[in-house]
Amino acid sequence: MPEYRAHFDFDIRFANGGALAGTGFRLDLPSADVSEDDIGRLLVQHLGLALVDEVELRGLRVVEEEHRGSRGVAAAAATGVGTRVVDLSHPIRAGLVTYPGLPAPTITPHLTREDSRARYAPGTEFAIDILTMIGNTGTYLDSPFHRYADGSDLAGLDLGSLVGLRAEVFHLEDAWTPERRGIRAATLADRDVRGAAVLLHTGWDRWFGRPEYGSGAPFLTGEGAQWLIDAGAVLVGIDSLNIDDTESGGERPAHSLLLGAGVHVVEHLTNLGSLPPRGARFTAAPPAVEGFGTFPVRAFAEIPD
Repeated sequence: MPEYRAHFDFDIRFANGGALAGTGFRLDLPSADVSEDDIGRLLVQHLGLALVDEVELRGLRVVEEEHRGSRGVAAAAATGVGTRVVDLSHPIRAGLVTYPGLPAPTITPHLTREDSRARYAPGTEFAIDILTMIGNTGTYLDSPFHRYADGSDLAGLDLGSLVGLRAEVFHLEDAWTPERRGIRAATLADRDVRGAAVLLHTGWDRWFGRPEYGSGAPFLTGEGAQWLIDAGAVLVGIDSLNIDDTESGGERPAHSLLLGAGVHVVEHLTNLGSLPPRGARFTAAPPAVEGFGTFPVRAFAEIPD
């Protein structure tokens, strides 16, 4: 089903005085045949304004364009009964470099198929292998124990906070620059994220496994992390090198704030561009390992067909 957005400049005047103006604004629309007055009302709802007296739109154009998640425009309703599953994880393989400087996984045989033939009935064989890896491999989840000695470890996590979460996906490929890589609270503040998995799509996953992945990556600012905590998010995921700025001299405000508040962190996601801004359900559950803080997950989203 096609999606539509309005492009326009605007002037808003308030009943109690004052005004607000904007240029080059874009707003999701529920359909192509929305009146100018309706678009004005959607704009006011999207911005969360009160005591508005008059809205004037200039240069209004309605174009067929993918929704980005404007507040006040509901996600498209399901048209069928099926569910499409989107894989959001990087495959793990021997030698994979996830984070520069951390050891790559190794895979060695414990029992080869050839050796197993002597142990089982004719025609029956098995392979049992040994995987050696650091917890921070591939797409992984950070529990509070990763940052805090008294925080919950992987075995202590509530599955209800990891499985089937409402996903609020922020498509931010154009919201950061090499000079301003931090994702701020203002960029996220137009959504209701209470009880949701907030997924930050930066597009940085295109460099995963290559040297370019290790520097210049976008990240979530401490201010942005605190806003998500205050807004009630239960999990924050990103398709970048780290939720924090790894070039800041060792400071990790996003990790410290989020994990200190019991908000899970999932790093090195991929394929977030395949998800709608709203309407998906997100799952990222690690194994229940006691005394361990970080482990790979098979992260995925379920989208109604």
